[in-house]
Amino acid sequence: MSDIVIAAENVSKSYLVGHQSAERERYTLRDVIARETRSFVRKGLDFVRGRQIVQGDEVEEFWALRDVSFEVARGEVLGIIGRNGAGKSTLLKILSRITEPTRGRVTICGRVASLLEVGTGFHPELTGRENIYLNGAILGMSQREIRKKFDEIVAFAEIEQFLDTPVKRYSSGMYVRLAFAVAAHLEPEILIVDEVLAVGDAAFQKKCLGKMGEVASREGRTVLFVSHNVAAVDFLCSSCLFLEMGCLRKTGLPAAVITEYLNFSTLSGVVEHGMVSQKKEAQYIRSFVMKDRVGIARDSFQIGEDIIFEIELHSDASIDHPHYGIGIHNLRGECITTLHTDVQQNERWKVNGTKRLRAVWRNVPLNVGQYRVNTSLWGDYEIEALIGCKILEMQPRDVYKTGLLLDPARQGYLIPDAQWEMNAD
Repeated sequence: MSDIVIAAENVSKSYLVGHQSAERERYTLRDVIARETRSFVRKGLDFVRGRQIVQGDEVEEFWALRDVSFEVARGEVLGIIGRNGAGKSTLLKILSRITEPTRGRVTICGRVASLLEVGTGFHPELTGRENIYLNGAILGMSQREIRKKFDEIVAFAEIEQFLDTPVKRYSSGMYVRLAFAVAAHLEPEILIVDEVLAVGDAAFQKKCLGKMGEVASREGRTVLFVSHNVAAVDFLCSSCLFLEMGCLRKTGLPAAVITEYLNFSTLSGVVEHGMVSQKKEAQYIRSFVMKDRVGIARDSFQIGEDIIFEIELHSDASIDHPHYGIGIHNLRGECITTLHTDVQQNERWKVNGTKRLRAVWRNVPLNVGQYRVNTSLWGDYEIEALIGCKILEMQPRDVYKTGLLLDPARQGYLIPDAQWEMNAD
């Protein structure tokens, strides 16, 4: 019997996207009638042929996935990473049999439980208790099997007080707690979890990660886990795949795939505005450079050197009382430390026109290695952030004059300014 429980072969998925014509506002009545007639005929033919019916004057084919192939073994925890719009959710919907691939084939051996969005598989009018039995039935379990796990599910979800309340009155956090508890405890052979866990609080996220690890290691079930938290992916997963623009860019051990993903994001110069959209050009942060104490721009420094961060900002409209941050992360995305005006500076300067901001980090105590540098501008909300705009490289130095160089794998990321003493007794 094969240990492969999921096999995807050249999976591709396309959607038809409708657009309104740019010339629409200048149409005459005759043009409008002709356009609507063509649209009606096209929609009618699509309906007869069983195709997707699309609104709009112009129709574009969009490929969410292109020729994605991989295999997942029984008991494996597969992490799926990639930027927004990379095709992760589309892939999970195909694996969950919610949608069919346009091309290619997926073979799945075993019962699948999916948690793709808040309230997946729940009926809003039914109570929490009734939805537990409903989900169990959907997974093909008997009432006896569900009753056996019922108390564990309720205890894990922490919703005893609201067990007989219709789930339409649940908060999003309660929805997620119950949905995950049901999916994890009703013994599916394959558990698929999307970024929906981000809705829960930190304690519950930690609890879910522990449960997923237990499901895979102790019970031998397969887990597919999508997350932007690469530290969680590295901790939990035994293998990983990286999607970009619908294509499988890299697959393998989590550490190697995560490094590829973070390096790619840095080289792409990702700029996030308001934590919602992503653009290639920054609107407010015009430049960001690192310099040494004599003003030479560098990306490589020795342990203990000073680093001067210079940010050029520009705004046509005045931004009153903003604050600024610089984040230092390792290549797995974990935050090592931050420089922030709210913490280290009492005065808050406003931005009107072009301004240059300098932050001096003295005697930098970072150990040998590479670090990703982010910078952000905040007002009442995050206005703009440059994610991974620089790679800071720290070079070795005999910091303690002992003739020994420090290994980050043993000594960690930070170099403490410490002295040891022993009394004479």
